[in-house]
Amino acid sequence: MKLKHDAPTTCALCGRDDRSRPALDGVLRRCADCGFVWTAEPGPPPDELYDEAYYLTDGYQDYFASSRQRRFEAGRRLRWLSSITRPSVLVEAGCAGGYFLEAARNAGYTATGIEVSHAATTYATQHLGVPVRHGYFEHIAPTLHADIVCAFHVLEHVDNPRTFLHAARHTLTPGGWLALEVPNIASAAATRLGHHWPAVAPRYHRWHFTPDTLRRMLRETGFEVVAHDTVFSRFYWRPLARIRHARGLLVADLAASRSPRIRHPHLGDLLRVLARRGPAGVTG
Repeated sequence: MKLKHDAPTTCALCGRDDRSRPALDGVLRRCADCGFVWTAEPGPPPDELYDEAYYLTDGYQDYFASSRQRRFEAGRRLRWLSSITRPSVLVEAGCAGGYFLEAARNAGYTATGIEVSHAATTYATQHLGVPVRHGYFEHIAPTLHADIVCAFHVLEHVDNPRTFLHAARHTLTPGGWLALEVPNIASAAATRLGHHWPAVAPRYHRWHFTPDTLRRMLRETGFEVVAHDTVFSRFYWRPLARIRHARGLLVADLAASRSPRIRHPHLGDLLRVLARRGPAGVTG
């Protein structure tokens, strides 16, 4: 079953129609009322986009051959999550090749993934041996129950972010945790690079969040934001890669943030949020 996919004309955050203005020469639209940003002409539905070529050449440089890097990223995300939760039942939306599920399972979580890409689902189940259900999170998740839902670099891809967040809330037990990570269009890099900011990616990224717009959407879909920050992209680089690219990105990050720190309240490349499912009836 495919999700309905149309070019959005109504702001997904404030609900206003015909109030958006072109941004980046019309590649993006920005709501004049609330500032939410989305792609003017998004690509095909996710189940048509994320084939094997996406993981080999289009979106990654051979995702399946970079296991050490993927496990490093998974470990960083797990340490962040474990700083505020304990091992319990976890569902990961858009789990890709399953490396975070592998790390979570090894740490004692009961972890299941949902992935729209057949190629990634096959890799996760056959090569890593982690349980992954193939299909859309919005369709499958409401049949499950979990204490934690994770979605790392997923919300910017989905057909409708509110629908996704409602499905996540429905899946969570009362007081359950939602862990999100998305590109930050309020980052120093996005401002500096404009069209050349890698996360513009109009074929793949439909929605562009800032700390303010993501927190607002979470509140309006029944979540209580507990913690949020941003990190620079080098946060997820292994030490050798950080050294190799120090002259480029480190200098730019220093100039933007006036600090060598790898985290920043709002200028980092990636926005991370931990939220809890709010009381029943508190949804928008």
